[in-house]
Amino acid sequence: MDAFYASVELLRYPQLKGLPVVIGGGRRRVDEAIRNLPEGGTLADIPVESFPLLKDYTGRGVITTATYPARQFGVGSAMGLMKAAKLCPQAIILPVDFDEYRRYSRAFKNLILEVAPLMEDRGVDEVYIDFTDVPGGQRDGGRSLARLLQKAIFDATGLTCSIGVAPNKLIAKMASEFNKPNGISIVYEDDLESRIWPLPCRKVNGIGPKADEKLKRFGIETVGQLAARDRDWLIATFGKATGAWMHEVAWGRDNRPVVTESEPVSMSRETTFDRDLHAVRDRAELGAIFTQLCEQLAADLQRKGYVGKTIGIKLRYDDFKIATRDQTIDRFTDDAKTIRHTGGLCLKRVPLERPLRLLGVRVGALAKAGSPEALAPAGASAHRAASEPAATTASLF
Repeated sequence: MDAFYASVELLRYPQLKGLPVVIGGGRRRVDEAIRNLPEGGTLADIPVESFPLLKDYTGRGVITTATYPARQFGVGSAMGLMKAAKLCPQAIILPVDFDEYRRYSRAFKNLILEVAPLMEDRGVDEVYIDFTDVPGGQRDGGRSLARLLQKAIFDATGLTCSIGVAPNKLIAKMASEFNKPNGISIVYEDDLESRIWPLPCRKVNGIGPKADEKLKRFGIETVGQLAARDRDWLIATFGKATGAWMHEVAWGRDNRPVVTESEPVSMSRETTFDRDLHAVRDRAELGAIFTQLCEQLAADLQRKGYVGKTIGIKLRYDDFKIATRDQTIDRFTDDAKTIRHTGGLCLKRVPLERPLRLLGVRVGALAKAGSPEALAPAGASAHRAASEPAATTASLF
C-alpha cells in the first residue's frame, strides 16, 4: 500500500491532499484540529491552518509514515520528529490511529483474497500474491491482474497500492518500489542485468545498514557488483549462511513459496510514551495504559482465534535499558483480566525506580482457540521464566 497510514488519514482529512503530512508522535486521542470543527461541518471542513505543524512539535516521538510531498524533503519512517521538523517545518503532524489502519488492512486483504486466494500476509500494509493459477494471471506478464487488483482496492477503499510482478518474491518485493505511488512494475527473468543489478545493495530485502556498510568497504555498492564477487569470497567474508544467501539474491534466485498460513509464535502490544512516566508519580496513568494494552491484546487474540499460556511484560527505561519478565499459567487464555493480572505479577519482579519510556505486554505459547491443545485439562502449576532474578518493589501500577 502507498504511504498506508498517511493515505488512510487523507481519507479522513481530504483537505490535506498534496501537502506534506507526517503521522507519529503518539496514539490518537483528540486531534487539535478537531477542536476547530465548524458547527454542523465534517472533518473535511476543518481549515488547513487549524492543523498542528511539525515545527511546533516538542518531544522524542518518531515518524510512523509520511505523505510523498513530505518525503521529498528527506522526511521518512522511523525518523525522529524533532529532526524531521528541521527538514520540513511546514509539515502537518497527525497522531496515529492503529485501529483504523487495521480496519483498512483487513478490507484490502479480503478484496485480494476474492481474486487471488494464494496470499501471504506480510504485515498491515503488504502482501505477497501467487498469480500462477489465477485466471488471467499470466496475461500481459501479470499486468492485467495487477490492474484489476488496484482498481478493486481503490473502488472499495479509496486507497492506492503499488504492485511488483516477478518470477519470485525477492524480485517482486524490489519491483513494488519501482513506480510508487499507484504503479505496476513487471520484471522478467531476463531483466536481472538491466533492472536489478544497477540497484543499491540496500534495495535487497534482508541487506541492512550494517551489512551494506561492510559491503561498501569492499567497494560493493550495487547488486551487480555483489553478483560479480565470487561465492567463496562472500562466504569467507560474511559467513557460510549469509555469504551463500548474498550470492543467490544477487543473481535473483529465490525459491520461497507464498505461504498462506503461518502460525504466530506470540502476539504483543506496546506503546512508547510522549514523556517518561514514573511508577510512583504516574501510577494511575501507567495503570490505565497497561489495562488498555491488555484489553487490546485480548481483542487481537480473540479476533485472530488464538489463546496463549505465557504472559510477559516489557519495559524500556529512560536510559534505554530493557527489562522483560514472563509467567506461564496453567491454562490457555484470551481473557483481558487474566492477562492483566498475570502481567501485574510479572511487574512485581522488575525494578520500577527509574522512569519508563515504553511499556508492553505479550502473550506467547499460542494455540488455536478450540484446538485439542487449547482444550486440554490444566497441567502443572504456573511458573515464571527465571532467566533473570526477581526484583521487588512497593510501587506497582
